[in-house]
Amino acid sequence: MPHSAIRRYRRLPPDERSRVIEMAWEDRTPFEAIETQFGLNEADTVAVMRHALKPTSFRRWRQRVQGRVTKHLALRPDDVTRGYCPTQYKPR
Repeated sequence: MPHSAIRRYRRLPPDERSRVIEMAWEDRTPFEAIETQFGLNEADTVAVMRHALKPTSFRRWRQRVQGRVTKHLALRPDDVTRGYCPTQYKPR
């Protein structure tokens, strides 16, 4: 499975590959949002991050997101419907 995830990731245009990494790093973006946009489930995203990051960066990221309520829709409170901070992505 990880090899097919890496292949799908490599087929994405560079800007979308960057966006996958960015969304995975964001604390408030759930894995389900990545799956909806790019077809990479949580296991695929972990495989992509393992491939794309340095080993120490991957370990830090994995430790931070493992079990984090905001990264898993099923663990989120029902009143949280956004995937990012309201102050993020403000128009210039």
